[in-house]
Amino acid sequence: MHDHKATLDMVKEGMIGDEKMTDLVALFKVFGDKTRMKILYSLFESELCVCAIGELLSMSPSAISHQLKTLKEANLIDNRREGKTIYYFLADDHVRTIIAQGYTHITEER
Repeated sequence: MHDHKATLDMVKEGMIGDEKMTDLVALFKVFGDKTRMKILYSLFESELCVCAIGELLSMSPSAISHQLKTLKEANLIDNRREGKTIYYFLADDHVRTIIAQGYTHITEER
């Protein structure tokens, strides 16, 4: 049998705490919904209002609003108001990077 102590000590040092791990798991759960991913992809190109997203995805405004709330709570999107209309957009470039990296991973040849 061989000694793993040095390796395990190094790995333990690099691990994040349970609270941050829980936050990370929650973030990836948000990405685990097809409708939310479609919304995020639609916001790659332009900011959009609820009715435009609904039309694009053939969904009701209330169904879209429910998903937007989840995305906003996860800090993946933000919004701005123009009169009575609220426009949604990606919160920052990290969101685009996470999705792009995931897409690159699933499409790379093995």
